[in-house]
Amino acid sequence: MAAKRDYYEILGVDKKAEAAAIKRAYRGLAKRYHPDINGSDSSAEETLKEINEAYEVLSDEKKRALYDRYGFMAFEPGFSEEAAERQRQQAKSAYDRGGDFGFHFETGTGADFFDDIFGDLFGAGAGYQNAYGADPYGSYSAKGSDVEAEITIGFEEAILGCDKQFSLRNGETGAEQKLQVHIPAGVDTGSRIRMKGQGGAGAAGSENGDLYLKVVVADKPGYERKGQDLYTTLNIPYTTAVFGGKVRVHTLYGDVMCKIKAGTQSGSKIRLKGKGVVSMKDKSRYGDLYLIVQIEVPRNLAPEASRKLREFQKASGY
Repeated sequence: MAAKRDYYEILGVDKKAEAAAIKRAYRGLAKRYHPDINGSDSSAEETLKEINEAYEVLSDEKKRALYDRYGFMAFEPGFSEEAAERQRQQAKSAYDRGGDFGFHFETGTGADFFDDIFGDLFGAGAGYQNAYGADPYGSYSAKGSDVEAEITIGFEEAILGCDKQFSLRNGETGAEQKLQVHIPAGVDTGSRIRMKGQGGAGAAGSENGDLYLKVVVADKPGYERKGQDLYTTLNIPYTTAVFGGKVRVHTLYGDVMCKIKAGTQSGSKIRLKGKGVVSMKDKSRYGDLYLIVQIEVPRNLAPEASRKLREFQKASGY
């Protein structure tokens, strides 16, 4: 079952928005996704249901206050504000102690500060429930904190995929842990890889947090990546540019023979279809490799070759 979206996010308003702003946002969205405009579009129909549900809560002062404090759990059958508040205070105490989660908040005081931090970490509604465990009315438990680290990989490793081993040091204990991660083909700098359960330890026996690896891809001299396409230079002899021919080209997937048309000019682009980067969304789709032609000018010509070239120059009228 998909996680519910935050009501404020659905209406596109700030959590401190006034009632008038919420009403304006609702009217605009309701008109945009109305069946008279979208016909039988099922996705628009589902979106409109979300919009109506969000407005029903946020337009009611009491319901909005409950939602702001307890999230979606406030509207579940059997909800007890007294029990929820008791667990909320237990969670706040655990956060104040800091040891349960491996970090401690040093700034801010009072329930409002805890609410802000709690909301930033877990979001409203379902996120609140996750923080208190699957049973919001049972014993207190909390998932461990998520951790982010950076991993640098080679250019070809990013294009082709690989398995990498790396070490992660625990900031609290100083212990070093060796982990192995599979790098999927097609990642780029800025991609994040999730390693489930490798983050901070959970409290009271609950699940660990996750480790998110932020990928940094090293440069490869002579290559440039633009999305799924790759660019590199191809040096060809002057005579091949004039008369045409075939040249062996090194690609990341092996060597191929590339046909050069007669009269090819320096700076021309030759496209090798499907020799670029695989799509991470669709493994059957690849980008292309573009070869930027550079013509090699001969040096230190033999006397006979120099004489023939002079004859060519004269005959061609250059």
